[in-house]
Amino acid sequence: MGNYNLIYKSWSNDPTGFWQDAAKLIDWYTPAEQVQGELDGLERWYIGATCNTCYNCLDRHVIAGRGEQVAFIYDSPVTNSKKQYSYNELLAEVEAFALVLQGQNITKGDRVIIYMPMVPEAAIAMLACARIGAVHSVVFGGFAAPELATRIDDCTPKLIVAASCGIEPSRIVEYKPLLDQAIQLANHKVKSTVILQRQQKIVPLIDGVDGDWQQLVDAAKQSEKSCPPVPVLATDPLYILYTSGTTGTPKGVVRDNGGHMVALNWSMGAIYNIQAGEVFWAASDVGWVVGHSYIVYGPLLQGATSILYEGKPIGTPDAGAFWRVIEDYKVKSFFTAPTAFRAIKKEDFGGKQIAKYDLSSFKALYLAGERADPDTIKWAEQHLKVPVIDHWWQTETGWAMACNPLGIEQLPIKYGSPTKAMPGYDIQVLDDEGAPVVAGITGNVVVKRPLPPGCLPTLWNANQVFEEKYFENFSGYYETSDAGYLDEDGYLFIMARTDDIINVAGHRLSTGAMEEILSTHEAVAECAVIGIKDKLKGQEPIGLIILNNDLKVSHDEIIASLKQMVRDVIGPVAAYKQSIVVARLPKTRSGKILRATLRKIADGEDFKMPPTIDDPEILTEISATFKRAGII
Repeated sequence: MGNYNLIYKSWSNDPTGFWQDAAKLIDWYTPAEQVQGELDGLERWYIGATCNTCYNCLDRHVIAGRGEQVAFIYDSPVTNSKKQYSYNELLAEVEAFALVLQGQNITKGDRVIIYMPMVPEAAIAMLACARIGAVHSVVFGGFAAPELATRIDDCTPKLIVAASCGIEPSRIVEYKPLLDQAIQLANHKVKSTVILQRQQKIVPLIDGVDGDWQQLVDAAKQSEKSCPPVPVLATDPLYILYTSGTTGTPKGVVRDNGGHMVALNWSMGAIYNIQAGEVFWAASDVGWVVGHSYIVYGPLLQGATSILYEGKPIGTPDAGAFWRVIEDYKVKSFFTAPTAFRAIKKEDFGGKQIAKYDLSSFKALYLAGERADPDTIKWAEQHLKVPVIDHWWQTETGWAMACNPLGIEQLPIKYGSPTKAMPGYDIQVLDDEGAPVVAGITGNVVVKRPLPPGCLPTLWNANQVFEEKYFENFSGYYETSDAGYLDEDGYLFIMARTDDIINVAGHRLSTGAMEEILSTHEAVAECAVIGIKDKLKGQEPIGLIILNNDLKVSHDEIIASLKQMVRDVIGPVAAYKQSIVVARLPKTRSGKILRATLRKIADGEDFKMPPTIDDPEILTEISATFKRAGII
């Protein structure tokens, strides 16, 4: 615990010294020759230092005498199975699979694609790569073959590790046919794979190409060989994670070893208030950045217990799924996406499921991945009786840029704000010409260079694209592509992606601000506002509304009320007239609403099926709804 203002000031006054001190909590083979500087034309941290991420996640805790502590908890309601791994057991599994990788001629610097569902073997494969200095690239399990093929061509892996299938509540998703097709489509030819056979779908393996995970691991264990961690440079890549863009070549975000460890280790204590031995749960997927940072690496670096959950917030079996996990494993801090809570709120608005469980261990809920609307935060606070912390970060940064740092001190909560900048981040708001705007005015949210440890140093094999995408528009600043403002107290408010700022008759308006208003209506479970083309005004906003189950008023009354609410708060300038009731909203598998795709459908434009979409059928439903409403 401490004082946020003093800690932030200590970083601001001496950034190098601050991160030099934070690095003392990591074990290094050799120290840095330079804490921060330029290397090969890129801004880098801990230049010249050598280290190993897997060693810091596992070996050092075992050496410290905590090998019997639980490291990983696997809980899978979709397969009705559970398993726990101590640090000793997890190290043994990782070392065995590292031997398997070496048996496949994988060495330091080689890339390995991991194409797996939420199973412990996914994390084991990641850590095994880190152990031998290989670079892993996790591709979300079930991604379409063409999308997987583009990632194969970009990072040119020597090996692909995959599972036979993924499991959804209502169906089995076969991975092997998708994998085989992707290998065929890719220009870069991968000659070998390792396949984890799941009992729900045993698949035929190709002789000389596909290795069986369990057979290979069993053989490695029987060999009784050891696989000591391989020292790598702090600036060497740990992983490549592709952003889920819907057009063009996906961008491979590079994460290094040294800075990544320092930043995540610092964040576990300072932001999430988690110490060694405590239980942390991030309900995400290993295919996303949250899964990398806070299912696998962050908790293990800190020596905490992490939960890997293969299920949903509702339907596995009901809206009490999250509370059951928190009770069963005595979770202290829990991190998920706002969309998960909106789904729970829709199914269990009165919080009856929450009341069934003992949540006495539970101290804080963290939300990120999409704007956390104040109504959802207030609902969660009311029923959970714990601080509900919205925080803001991106795949590119790897950890929070702005947060309420409970491990330092709890700052006053302002609804709609992820609170203040974390040490390492000098967050500013600029107009389109690059000039600072006054407090309360929406503009482009940027971060002054250099970025702190843990952030991307570049894109894979695309240094020039890295500079053009993130630094060209605002010289000296990282462009977040988020729009928002800072208030007079330095609190940050993220209102929308910059391409979700709409222009209505010359007025720049935030769709996020309108969503915030609509979500306060008691009948609204979830909503999305998009700007559609208008011949007179340029654009006009329309709201897509999902209603709560227990309605007591008519749709017409609700829609009239929503129109008036926006008019009362923003004014007639918003030109908000139309709300459309929908059953579902199209989302990515990580829960982000596909607003850009919705806009294209409404405007009658061609669009590419987003590779990350959870259920493509929703777009057909939305198109039909737009036609009935006379929009298209």
